[in-house]
Parts: sequence; C-alpha cells; structure tokens
Amino acid sequence: MLELKNITKVVGADTHIHPTNLVLERGSLNVLLGPTLSGKTSLMRLMAGLDKPTSGTIHFDGKDVTGVRVQDRSVAMVYQQFINYPAMTVYENIASPMRIAGKDAATIDREVKKAAELMKLTPYLDRTPLNLSGGQQQRTALARAIVKNASLVLLDEPLANLDYKLREELREELPKLFAASGSIFVYATTEPTEALLLGGNTATMNEGRISQFGSTISVYRRPVDLITAKTFADPPLNTAELVKKGAHFEKDGAPLLPVPAHLSAIADGPVTVAFQPHHLSIERPDASAAVLKARVIISEIAGSESFIHVQASGSRWVMLEHGIHDFDPDTALDLFVDTRHLMAFSPDGQATGGQAAHAA
Repeated sequence: MLELKNITKVVGADTHIHPTNLVLERGSLNVLLGPTLSGKTSLMRLMAGLDKPTSGTIHFDGKDVTGVRVQDRSVAMVYQQFINYPAMTVYENIASPMRIAGKDAATIDREVKKAAELMKLTPYLDRTPLNLSGGQQQRTALARAIVKNASLVLLDEPLANLDYKLREELREELPKLFAASGSIFVYATTEPTEALLLGGNTATMNEGRISQFGSTISVYRRPVDLITAKTFADPPLNTAELVKKGAHFEKDGAPLLPVPAHLSAIADGPVTVAFQPHHLSIERPDASAAVLKARVIISEIAGSESFIHVQASGSRWVMLEHGIHDFDPDTALDLFVDTRHLMAFSPDGQATGGQAAHAA
C-alpha cells in the first residue's frame, strides 16, 4: 500500500502540490486525470522518490520512505518522453533491469520475449533504439517497465505517441498485466475517455490539488464539485448560471429547464446547472427532455462524430452527435436537453441535491 500523508511540494514562490492525502492499494489501477500543468507529473515524481516533498510523508507498506532514494525503491516509471539506452539492442534494453537484479539467463530470455510479444516488438529485438520509430521506442520503454516487476509502476501519458489501434490494445492489456503482478499501477492522462477505458480508480487533479478520488465510474457519474465535473468532460462540460424556483430552473426570470426528480430537493436560489455534451441532442431522447432554441456557431466533424457548437439562452454549449452533421453557421435548431442527467452545483461549486448517473 502506498500512502501519501499531507504532502506538499513548493518550488520558490510556486506551490506545485497543495496538501494531499491519498491511499493506493496493491494490485490497483489508479488514474491521475487532469489538464496539462495540473500537477500529475509532480505528484508521480513524489511517489517515485525522484523529488522530496516540502512537507508531509510518504509510506509504502507501512514504512516511511520519504527520504529513500528512487534507486532504493521498487519503482518503474515511463514518461511520454521515453528514455532508452541508445547503444543497446531492444533485447538488452528490455533485459537491463533483470540483469541488474541478477536474474538467470533463462528467466531473462523468457520475460523479454513475453514482453516483446505484448508490445509488438518481436521483429525488432536485434535493433538499436535509433533504428526504431518513435512508437517502437516508446513500446521498448514500456516493455522494460513490465519486466522489472516493480511494486510501484508509474506511467506518465505513456501511450500518447502510439497509433490508435495499439493504444486500444494496450489500454485493455496493461491493467490486467499489472493487476496480476500485485503492483500499484498509476497512470497519468489528460483524456477523460482514456480514464474511462482503463477503469480502476481515478483522482481528478487541478492546479496541484486532487478534487476527488474513487472508482473511475463513480467519480465520472457523481462528481463532488464543478471542478471535478469539468475535469471529467471532453468535449467541455456544458454549464448555465440559472436560478431554481419551484419546479423550474429560470434564466432572467423565465423558466428554461424543468427541475428533474433527482434535483427536486435542492433549495431555491442561484445554481450552476451542468450536463455532458452527449446529453444535448438533435433528436428527443426521452419524453422528459426539454426543448431549447439554439443557433449554430460552428460544426466540427471528427470522423464518425460531430461537435456542434451552439448559442442557446445566452450560453455557449457544445453538442456531441454520432455521424456527420454539417450545419452552416447561424442555422436555427431545436435541441433537446436530457434532464435525467442534469447536475447542479451551488455558487461555491459544490454538488448540490442528488446527482444523476449522468454517464448513462
């Protein structure tokens, strides 16, 4: 078990990590999700022992390891900016941690070939890294982390340089691999979709703070605050500053959206109403859906999906629709908000009322 106890990291006048408490269990998959500069890499470096916290302590299996060097810990770390030994073959790069650990030749050969097969590197074992593509070099670094069989495995956006098909395969295989080994697996990403695909647990991060930690699906479905909801939304979360009055959320004194049953208990007054882009649609998803007048700002077509940016009731929102929908700017549309998945937040950004399982 890895336990962070009230750790901070301050560099000069900048606070990189605010007071943080976190417990990660052996055999668990844990995702750090947040935008660039949210503190993911800083937190991982503290976990690894590459940096020492300004205050607080780090414990592994009950032992205080705050001042223990990374060389003296059972840690493997892979960055998006991969590092390999340029003079060694792919085989020797992968084998290096096992040779350092004194493993026998048969074990080394078996584990290298197993990891190479998983990473689709078998044809390249005799090459040096400089004769590989960027993706192949990244896979070599991943394979080396796999065979190290470390107690703590830290992957900092490790799949960013790989092609789509291989990313999908590894997203499925890596959690199984590390969970079976009993390692603590920490995976940093900026992509909410990647966190959902990986599953396990997720800690949402913003400006050096963890806003929520728990099972990935529960954090996504029931964010405790607006920061978490925004972190776990791609495209960006749709929000509107409204006033709850009885059975409606009002805008400028006029009813805009009906208050769904799961939010009926919240007090009347100012509220931020939020919903995911896929809960705004061209077709009515349910009889309870609310219809709104909107005007198209721009349409973005991304393969089999379309992102349609609209202006509605004084707010700019984005709608995610499957298929190709190429609307001209300024096109008038009637859009439907699936009120079953509305979220509501108080003026200080805290979740209020009962949040729906909005990921459905």
